[in-house]
Amino acid sequence: MSFARAFSPALREVRILFSQTGDASQGVRQFVLSTYPTLKQHNPDLPILIREAQGTPARAFARFERGVERNVVLDGLSSKDVATKISELLG
Repeated sequence: MSFARAFSPALREVRILFSQTGDASQGVRQFVLSTYPTLKQHNPDLPILIREAQGTPARAFARFERGVERNVVLDGLSSKDVATKISELLG
Protein backbone atom coordinates (compact mmCIF):
# COMPACT_ATOMS: atom_id res chain seq x y z
CA MET A 1 0.00 0.00 0.00
CA SER A 2 1.18 3.46 -0.77
CA PHE A 3 0.92 5.77 2.21
CA ALA A 4 1.00 8.78 -0.14
CA ARG A 5 -2.71 9.43 0.21
CA ALA A 6 -5.18 10.97 2.63
CA PHE A 7 -6.92 8.52 4.94
CA SER A 8 -10.63 8.26 5.65
CA PRO A 9 -12.11 11.12 7.67
CA ALA A 10 -13.40 8.45 10.09
CA LEU A 11 -9.80 7.85 11.22
CA ARG A 12 -9.14 10.02 14.27
CA GLU A 13 -5.69 8.94 15.51
CA VAL A 14 -2.82 6.56 14.80
CA ARG A 15 -0.45 5.41 17.58
CA ILE A 16 2.69 3.39 16.96
CA LEU A 17 4.44 1.92 20.00
CA PHE A 18 7.83 0.20 19.99
CA SER A 19 11.11 -0.25 21.83
CA GLN A 20 14.02 2.07 20.97
CA THR A 21 16.60 -0.71 21.18
CA GLY A 22 14.77 -4.06 21.04
CA ASP A 23 15.51 -6.37 18.11
CA ALA A 24 11.82 -7.22 17.73
CA SER A 25 11.09 -3.53 16.99
CA GLN A 26 13.75 -3.06 14.29
CA GLY A 27 11.23 -3.29 11.43
CA VAL A 28 8.95 -0.74 13.08
CA ARG A 29 11.84 1.71 13.57
CA GLN A 30 12.76 1.40 9.89
CA PHE A 31 9.11 1.85 8.88
CA VAL A 32 8.78 5.02 10.98
CA LEU A 33 11.99 6.52 9.62
CA SER A 34 11.04 5.87 6.01
CA THR A 35 7.26 6.41 6.05
CA TYR A 36 6.36 8.95 8.75
CA PRO A 37 7.21 12.04 6.62
CA THR A 38 4.96 10.79 3.80
CA LEU A 39 2.13 9.96 6.20
CA LYS A 40 2.29 13.39 7.80
CA GLN A 41 2.61 15.20 4.48
CA HIS A 42 -0.63 13.69 3.16
CA ASN A 43 -2.48 13.77 6.50
CA PRO A 44 -1.32 16.98 8.23
CA ASP A 45 -4.29 17.22 10.61
CA LEU A 46 -4.29 13.55 11.67
CA PRO A 47 -2.55 12.91 14.99
CA ILE A 48 0.14 10.27 14.34
CA LEU A 49 1.72 9.48 17.69
CA ILE A 50 5.09 7.72 17.89
CA ARG A 51 5.77 6.23 21.33
CA GLU A 52 9.12 4.69 22.18
CA ALA A 53 9.63 2.93 25.51
CA GLN A 54 12.20 0.40 26.66
CA GLY A 55 10.84 -3.14 26.45
CA THR A 56 7.51 -2.15 24.89
CA PRO A 57 6.13 -4.72 22.42
CA ALA A 58 5.74 -3.23 18.95
CA ARG A 59 2.08 -2.45 18.22
CA ALA A 60 -0.02 -0.02 16.23
CA PHE A 61 -3.41 1.36 17.20
CA ALA A 62 -5.98 3.16 15.08
CA ARG A 63 -8.84 5.07 16.66
CA PHE A 64 -11.88 5.76 14.52
CA GLU A 65 -14.99 7.85 15.04
CA ARG A 66 -17.37 6.82 17.83
CA GLY A 67 -14.42 5.52 19.89
CA VAL A 68 -13.82 2.37 17.84
CA GLU A 69 -10.21 1.27 18.28
CA ARG A 70 -8.30 -1.50 16.51
CA ASN A 71 -4.71 -2.68 16.93
CA VAL A 72 -2.13 -4.99 15.40
CA VAL A 73 1.00 -6.59 16.85
CA LEU A 74 4.18 -5.69 14.94
CA ASP A 75 6.84 -7.54 16.98
CA GLY A 76 9.51 -9.25 14.91
CA LEU A 77 8.23 -8.06 11.52
CA SER A 78 10.30 -6.57 8.72
CA SER A 79 9.66 -3.01 7.59
CA LYS A 80 7.72 -4.29 4.57
CA ASP A 81 5.56 -6.55 6.76
CA VAL A 82 4.95 -3.65 9.16
CA ALA A 83 3.70 -1.55 6.24
CA THR A 84 1.35 -4.35 5.20
CA LYS A 85 -0.06 -4.77 8.72
CA ILE A 86 -0.56 -1.03 9.20
CA SER A 87 -2.25 -0.68 5.82
CA GLU A 88 -4.65 -3.48 6.82
CA LEU A 89 -5.29 -1.69 10.12
CA LEU A 90 -6.03 1.64 8.46
CA GLY A 91 -7.88 0.22 5.45
